[in-house]
Amino acid sequence: MESREFVHMVRDLLDAEPDVRERAADEVTDRLSAYSPVQASALATLLSAAAVCEKETVVLEAELHAIIELMSTGHVMPDHVSQLCEIRLEELPQTLREYVTDLLEG
Repeated sequence: MESREFVHMVRDLLDAEPDVRERAADEVTDRLSAYSPVQASALATLLSAAAVCEKETVVLEAELHAIIELMSTGHVMPDHVSQLCEIRLEELPQTLREYVTDLLEG
């Protein structure tokens, strides 16, 4: 992926509007083969940090799904998503708890 596209994606993942963040997380999964190994790991790290701060359940689900898909590329290691341990599982719906637990277990 070209740098310009990558930076645009990162900006959208961090946008103030939940709809933009959700759409950007969904787009991450649509372009898995376009990322270099470094871009894939960087996106996973960014998405994990964003997930820790995310207040919107639907956006959090999209972020977690994107991380799972990025991990399937083989370029993302458990250390890249270790920030997820900061999420308070008891505050999440059961399905999202399972996402986080699966990601942390590798």
